[in-house]
Amino acid sequence: MTNNKLIAKFMGAVGTPKYNPTEWDVYITGCLDVDSDDEKAQHFYTPDEMKYHTSWDWLMPVVQKIESLGYVFTIQGGKAEYGEMISETRCFIAEDKLSSTYKAVVEFIKDWPHAPYTDVEGNTYI
Repeated sequence: MTNNKLIAKFMGAVGTPKYNPTEWDVYITGCLDVDSDDEKAQHFYTPDEMKYHTSWDWLMPVVQKIESLGYVFTIQGGKAEYGEMISETRCFIAEDKLSSTYKAVVEFIKDWPHAPYTDVEGNTYI
């Protein structure tokens, strides 16, 4: 999923080539902590393994990062919205909280003032 890759990059993940250099897809590392006692342990997540769109455990750290950048992020019912303290918010409505939050996170990253932002597939958002 392209949007999951976009979120992973926003969260500081680094893409590395697959073992077969003729394939252009990437593994993403650095998305989540690894359940291991080895402090150098890593796990590579393929785009199909990323769960930003289905798991609060993956999505909430993204919301927390957005809030740490000085933005207000509100989730209520099937609605999620973000904005700066004294400005209008952008509102996203979906069938449930997780879906609306995911939509809001993706649009925040695309609209982030540090744009243009290029995702791991080379798509640029202004």
